[in-house]
Order: sequence, then structure tokens, then C-alpha cells
Amino acid sequence: MKKDTFRDELVDNYLERINLDSKIKSYFKNKNILVTGGAGAIGSNLTIALSKIIGDGKVIVLDNLSATQDGSPWNLINKPNVMFVKGDIRSDRDLKRVFKERVDIVFHLAAFFANQNSVDYPETSAEVDVLGMIKLLEISTLSEVEKFIYASSGCAIYGSFPELPLKEDFISMHLTTPYQINKMTGEMYCNYYMHHFGLDIVNCRFFNSFGPGEIPGQYRNVIPNFIYWSMNGRQLPITGDGSETRDFTYVLDLVQGLIKSAYYKEAIGENFNLAAGREISISDMAKQVQKVTGNEIEFLYKERRKWDTKPRLLASIEKASKLIDYKPIIDFEEGFKANLDWFKLFEKEIEKSSDFPPGMSAAVK
Repeated sequence: MKKDTFRDELVDNYLERINLDSKIKSYFKNKNILVTGGAGAIGSNLTIALSKIIGDGKVIVLDNLSATQDGSPWNLINKPNVMFVKGDIRSDRDLKRVFKERVDIVFHLAAFFANQNSVDYPETSAEVDVLGMIKLLEISTLSEVEKFIYASSGCAIYGSFPELPLKEDFISMHLTTPYQINKMTGEMYCNYYMHHFGLDIVNCRFFNSFGPGEIPGQYRNVIPNFIYWSMNGRQLPITGDGSETRDFTYVLDLVQGLIKSAYYKEAIGENFNLAAGREISISDMAKQVQKVTGNEIEFLYKERRKWDTKPRLLASIEKASKLIDYKPIIDFEEGFKANLDWFKLFEKEIEKSSDFPPGMSAAVK
């Protein structure tokens, strides 16, 4: 298995399986596309996929590399039609630099991720996820981009105590972290820029992404952290009793939803869930991690964090299916295997980039 072709081949295989309509491919042909946060897990997979359908167009990645300890864009694949710019959405200069490339479509994935990080650093969370977004929406409007696709979060914006499966018409103001508040605010600003300035926006609500490309760290998602800890013979910390569920969604299924959301006119001005539409318990996921890594150490059970008020998460994907023909095709076992293969192949790079400061981790307190 070769490092330089592993993710490329994964994306090739996925695109072949979903068989994108020729009209979708034609729409993206020769377009210049900005992906903020494009060196992250979802962004890097989206960048690879877009590079294969834009022809003589260009994918411009704007990322400050805050998700990696070593500050290196190694998570991106070198492509002749991909341009990487190390920069920040809060910087007017960086935004002017990338918009000089005559951007047609914006996929806004950059964020100050995620809940515990925002609890520990609420001001930075607001600076990135609200003020940075306003700057991006403003320059997108002035540059007359065709579409602005916003990566919102279904795990965040639905608040506490919703009925399952989660549907887009549910509204709750019981939000328990700055990250959740800011993701909701982001959708509101998207709607404002559409109604006031005519910017064509789409709000995509992600659920529990996992797959190749996500580097583990103190504030990262549970699956990469569990794989990392288990491979290193560490005890897996479970906040709660393990019966809690999440709608774990393979990263390339999210990429499919993003690509289709930019194409279908029916998506303009809408918000919808992008998820797998299935529940998996944290304990079942953890047991799967231990099984494939040979770790037999008993789980370490901790109290759920104060902001974690959702014992179960399950998304309805009916709206996305109807509006953009969204069809997740990767089951958890297949996606998990790809995730683990990537970990084993890039073990040295992951070890160097993982961000686990010494001492107590805020992410599990």
C-alpha cells in the first residue's frame, strides 16, 4: 500500500461507486473553488474529490493548519490543480490573496473545532466562527461567487432534548457551548447574506464525521482519538456509561453531500442534515477499536461533561435525499477499516502531528 496513492485511490473508488451525474461533473468543470479548512479531515477529502472533476479549474485551499501540532500540510495530496495558501479567515490580507484567484464557489469548512475547545477558549471561538465568517461572507458577496456552502453542525445546533430522528424543522435555543451557539449564528448570517445581498447559500449540517484524514488531538473527534490511544496501549476514556449513541458518518459520504449541495438549485437557501442516518453506541464503537488494535484494557468511565446533554444522536436524511439526491453508501465497518488503514500507513506523521499536551486533558474532564 503506497502512501502517495492511498487516499487518491479511496476517492477514485468512491466516486466510481456513487457514479456522479454527468451534469454535476459538467457544472464543476473549469471552476475555481475555495475550500476553507481544506487541509482538515473533511476538507482534504473534498479537495481530492474536487480536483478530479474540475478539469482546468483550480481548488484553492485556505488553512491555518491549527489542527496539526507540527504546522505542516502533509494531509493534503500534491495535485497540479490544487493551490495551498497558509492563512486565516480572520485576516483581510489572506482573504484578498485567495479571492484574487477569481473564486466561483466557496466551501466554508474552517472552524474553531469543537465543543470543549470553545468552552476553554470562547473568545477565539467567536473570532473564528463568527467574525471570520462575516469577513468571508462579505468578500464572497463582493466577489459575486456563485455558491457559498457552509459546513454547519447537526450535533451542535439542535440543542438539547430534541425528538429523534433529528429533523431540520426542529428549533432549540438550549445551546450549551460557544461552538453550538456560533454554528447556529453562522447559519443565521448565511441566511442574512442571502436575503439581504442575494448570495446563494446552502447550510449543510454534519454529523460525527470519521475517516482517513483526521488527526487525533485533545479537541478532536472520538474515533481518531480512540484509535490513537488504543494503538498505543492506552485505556479508552468513555464519558457516560457507553450506551450513548452517535450518528457516525464516513467522511466521503459528507463529501458527496457537499458536492451535490453546490450543484442542485433546490438546495439554495436551505439547511439540511448530512449524516449516515444510523445510531452506533459509544461502547460498541470502542469495542470495535479495541478488537482491531488488540487492546484488552478495560474502559475508563468518566462523568459526562457538563455541556454534553445528548445521550443519543440520530439524524433524518430525508430532506437531503429529496433535495440533492444524497445517498450515503459506506457502512460503519467499511469506513472504519479505511480509517484504520490510514492510521497504520501514516503512523509516524500522525504521531508527530497529534496534539495531546502533557497532564490532564480538557477534552475528557
